[in-house]
Amino acid sequence: MSAHDRVHWDEIYRARLDDRLPAPDPLLLHYVPPVVSDGRQRPPIALDLACGLGQNGLWLAEQGYTVDLLDVSRTALLRAQEEAGQRRLREVNFIQADLDEIMIERDRYDLVCVFRFLNRRIMSAIRAAVRTGGRIVYETYNTRHVESHPDFNPDYLLSPGELTGYFGDWRVLHGGEPESISQIVALKPERRP
Repeated sequence: MSAHDRVHWDEIYRARLDDRLPAPDPLLLHYVPPVVSDGRQRPPIALDLACGLGQNGLWLAEQGYTVDLLDVSRTALLRAQEEAGQRRLREVNFIQADLDEIMIERDRYDLVCVFRFLNRRIMSAIRAAVRTGGRIVYETYNTRHVESHPDFNPDYLLSPGELTGYFGDWRVLHGGEPESISQIVALKPERRP
């Protein structure tokens, strides 16, 4: 993403600063397991990629995850940080990064969630960031989105079946394409020797 992209997204989120934070996406509510802690193990680590205002990552932190919220917009991240402070959430990291150039650590996350964002060039990095046994929760627009939003850039729209194809070798818990949205929830399998 260019500096222009950062300015663009900062303007969008600046216009929404006084709005109430949206609810977490329903896919998380249905497919994210509760954190069970006996106090001896580290809490699970989650990544909310292209987090926007952070409603999903903050909800994950409330469930017991340590969460990295990553977005290009400093404005959005500052709003998420303010909300985290109000909720007294401590295990949250706010990372501003160019999502075209991001380097995501391999095998770091127990959960990666992505909503309404697509960059095909980093799809292999997203896959690699999930630990064995961890899960991906991904939802974004597909090509049917142009029926209601004809000006939407088709570069950011999935073809039918494309999202499932990226995770076809994983254990799929949920996949579908309701209306103009593509969704997948999948577990990363054990590595084969």
